[in-house]
Amino acid sequence: MRIVFLGAGKIGVPTLEALLKSQHEVVGVVTQPDKPVGRAQQIEPPPIKKVLASSGGLQTAAGQSTAGRPPLLEILQPAKIKDPKAIEQVRAMVPDVIVVMAYGQILSRDVLEIPKIACLNLHASLLPRWRGAAPIQAAIAAGDQKTGITVMYMNEGLDTGDILLQRTTEIRPDDTGRSLHERLAQIAAEALVESLRLLTAGSAPRIAQDNAQATSAPKLKREHGRIDWSEPAEVIERKIRAFNPWPGAFMKINNRNLKIFSASVVDLSGQPGEILRSETELVIAAGKGAVSLDEVQLEGKRRMTATEFLRGHSRLSS
Repeated sequence: MRIVFLGAGKIGVPTLEALLKSQHEVVGVVTQPDKPVGRAQQIEPPPIKKVLASSGGLQTAAGQSTAGRPPLLEILQPAKIKDPKAIEQVRAMVPDVIVVMAYGQILSRDVLEIPKIACLNLHASLLPRWRGAAPIQAAIAAGDQKTGITVMYMNEGLDTGDILLQRTTEIRPDDTGRSLHERLAQIAAEALVESLRLLTAGSAPRIAQDNAQATSAPKLKREHGRIDWSEPAEVIERKIRAFNPWPGAFMKINNRNLKIFSASVVDLSGQPGEILRSETELVIAAGKGAVSLDEVQLEGKRRMTATEFLRGHSRLSS
């Protein structure tokens, strides 16, 4: 089958790599424009484009090969996929299937109707649970025991399409947003290959979602990482793991942001937000129980253990 892949985020890299190695013909890739990154604001391509460049050459929208060799496939980087020119460029690729993973833009009906067979989305949850932009963080923060990848037929709703296939993984007690992201990325590649096999064989199921069971995982902003110490310690510890690396859990200490990478629940009590420190442990009281911070980073400083942090801060206030 002729495949057009739409994606930008790192989670989609294994899926694109699997497609490039499959018997299917990847005829084009649509990703986000190159953007300034980091403090230096250096222009960087999205992870998907980096993979194509390292695979031996790709064709830009101008028809040039980036590696000085015959182009492997065409890559588009429109600011908006709803732009008529971008739609026509995708239509000209004549795809049988469009595959979407972590693209970051809503697809219009004009795009959804382009492929001959289907427009498939790979979503990092077991739909209808956690529809939206941040399903991985939401699943960990909520204390879910399992999550997975859903391959669905896209429609104009937000993650509301019929389900083709799901693959499940357990959420481990020490999983972070990063570790679960990496595991789901690998599962997604396997799930898509199997989905395409079923489509080719004409035996792909189509299962409607139960909208009554739907939950929402909206896009996260940096401010969502601020810890609410009135919540139970177990909830706070899960959020610290869920928000590592993004948006990053943090608290105010001595009027500066202290980013928290890992922590554990301890059986102590105090007023929510009260610092229950000792010489070697930095413990903060929660609404129920307390949280012992393990690895932290004060703004403007390097990442360190809480014990190292305490050595340089004799007076603390939250």
